Order: sequence, then C-alpha cells, then structure tokens
Amino acid sequence: MASHTDLAQLLAQGVEGKRVLVRSDLNVPLDGPADARVITDDGRIRASVPTIRALAEAGARVVVTAHLGRPQGAPDPAYSLAPVAARLGELLGRDVAFARDTVGESAHESVAGLEDGQVALLENVRFNAAETSKDDAEREDFAARLAELADVFVSDGFGVVHRKQASVYDVAKRLPHAMGGLVATEIEVLRRLTQTPERPYVVVLGGSKVSDKLGVIDNLLGKADKLLIGGGMVFTFLKAQGHEVGQSLLEEDQLDTCRAYLERAEASGVQILLPGDVVVDSAFPSGEREPEPRVVPATQIPADCLGLDIGPAAGADFAAALADARTVFWNGPMGVFEVPAFSDGTRAVAQALTGIDGLSVVGGGDSAAAVRALGFDEDAFGHISTGGGASLEYLEGKDLPGIDVLED
Repeated sequence: MASHTDLAQLLAQGVEGKRVLVRSDLNVPLDGPADARVITDDGRIRASVPTIRALAEAGARVVVTAHLGRPQGAPDPAYSLAPVAARLGELLGRDVAFARDTVGESAHESVAGLEDGQVALLENVRFNAAETSKDDAEREDFAARLAELADVFVSDGFGVVHRKQASVYDVAKRLPHAMGGLVATEIEVLRRLTQTPERPYVVVLGGSKVSDKLGVIDNLLGKADKLLIGGGMVFTFLKAQGHEVGQSLLEEDQLDTCRAYLERAEASGVQILLPGDVVVDSAFPSGEREPEPRVVPATQIPADCLGLDIGPAAGADFAAALADARTVFWNGPMGVFEVPAFSDGTRAVAQALTGIDGLSVVGGGDSAAAVRALGFDEDAFGHISTGGGASLEYLEGKDLPGIDVLED
C-alpha cells in the first residue's frame, strides 16, 4: 500500500487552532416532505463520527463537507444536509453549526465563527455543479474556493473515493492532507480481501444486475474459492444455463458473459453456487396488493411469475457453503429485502456471516442497509463498508482517484 499521512500522524503534528476540512460521506436515506425530512438509516453518519470527534477533541476547527443524493448541481430542499447536521450534533454531543451554502457567505461566516474544538457542516456540496464536473478547470476552481475555508484536508468519505470530484480529489492537491480513520480502515480491510485472504475465501454477490458486478466477478474468479450468486442477477445466470426465468429481471446482453464465467469457474476449480429454489410472485411488490409468495425450483419458474428472493433451500445451501469460510465478502441482497415476504434469503446470508470464524465483510450499499433494516447487531460482522461502489471498484483492481491523490 502506498504511503499516506494518516489521522494519527496528523494529530501528532498538532491541529489545535487549525481549520480542518473533512470530506465525510453523509449520504443517508431520507423520508418525508422536503421541509421535514427524516433520516431512516444513520449508519454513515455514525461511521463518520470518530474522525470528526478526534479532530475536535484535539482542538481543530472542523469544517465538514459532504453530499446527499443527486441534486443536479443546484440547491434542492429535498437534499439539504440540515437534518444531518442535527443528527451529527447529537452523536458528537456538541453543537454543529450549519452553513446554508458550500463556499458562499454563510460558509465563510460559519467557519470564521468557529472556536477551537467546534464543528461546522457545509450545505450539500453537490448543490454546486462544479463538484462533479468533467471539466478539470471547473472542478479545480471550485476546489480552490473550498480550500480557502481550511488549512488542512482530511479525506474520510470512503463512499466517494472512486470519484474524481472537487471535494474528493482536487482539494487534496491544494492543501496539506491526510487519510481519515474510516478510509484507512476500509482500505486495510479491502487489501486483506485482495492480497492476503485466509482460506476458504467465499464471495456472495447479489443485487439486481450482473452488469454492475462484471469487473468484480472477473477479478475474483482468480482469487475466491467459492462465488455464491443471488439477487436479481441470478436469473441471467439461470437463463445462460438454458432455464426459463419467466418475468424475472434479465439482462439478455450478458448471457454469453455469464456462460463464459461458468466455464472459467469450472476450469479453474472455483465453485459458483446458484440457488436451487426461488421465491416468486406474479407481480413486483407494491403498496396496492398483498404479496403472494410461493417457492419453486429455480429451474422451473412459471412463465407468468418473477423471482424476488432465493428460496429456503438455497438459503440453507448458502449458509452451509459459508460455514467453514475464513474470509467472506458480501455485496448485494438476495432479494427484495425491504418486503418481509422476500427478505428471508438476505436474512439467511446475514445470519451465516455472523458465525464466521475469520473476516466477514458486508460490502456497503444495500447490503449494509439490509443488515440494519433486518435488525442485526453491526458488531456481529467483521466490517460493514460505507461504500458499495468504491469497494467493488477496489476489488475489480481499479485505481481510486481519491486515494491515489493522498499519496505522499
């Protein structure tokens, strides 16, 4: 791993009285009307607290910047970070000043008003189109305005380190910088998965689309001992084997790719385990009708039904395949876990991971949301990632711009 200044080194150098800009990942799900949004899962906020707290307790004047959702480069009340500022303050046990803009008058006033050990949160950085611009000059100009607010930059938003964005990449080139504790932990865990996994090494992949996981499947076929495939992506594999999948989610353009993966796995001694049964219904769940789930063999999905979860036998098979694993990486739910009728497969995998004698990694995104929504204790897992996309790109072997820019 390349050399980076880490949080401990930064704190040892002394940050008292310094303005420290922290790029956190506070992209949490919200519900309710635009003027009364409620946080439905504060996992990312809680994960961001240790780095912010450590800086504040060391006397830094902490300026937090983050995004929420995809507001299309303009202010949108539905994506305001105001509810996040309130929750962050609760978790920190100290007031968090909230700036109504990112680099404007309110931001400068909020930062100027900070005393040692105090914290301010800037409004959604994506309210500025330049944050995500493909034009280097636009991003760099915006990063320069962000850098005016700080003396030091700390990168602690793992969920965005795969993005070449102003508050992630360009600002790090303008300020002395360090890697936050959250990002350092994520990278260390992923390094263990890719370079030194204890065996047996089992990867569980779910989610809706094969195309979202092509790179990671391609790379892990040479590293893992078993791949367990569930979620919506399984139906493209089943179709590639010649089975009827009814109205299930299907990517016709990936059938040849799935066949090639199955052949490669067999040739290289990697086991790809597909579910033997699935839970189907005649329609995708909505609030307008009660689900009518039934279990069928995965090779006999009725033409008028669609698969919405792996079945009970598959859940037991997956749990058995995980039982002796020493390293597990899981990304993507096994079904539509938000609906109780289609949550058992995801629950079975999560339950199996809690018993792993070794390293169990829940790879962010919907998987992390699922374990919390299903009531699991987060401490029962070795690591719950805050960044699904970033962790997948790392496992694909891709460079992460937000990490590379921190190299000393």
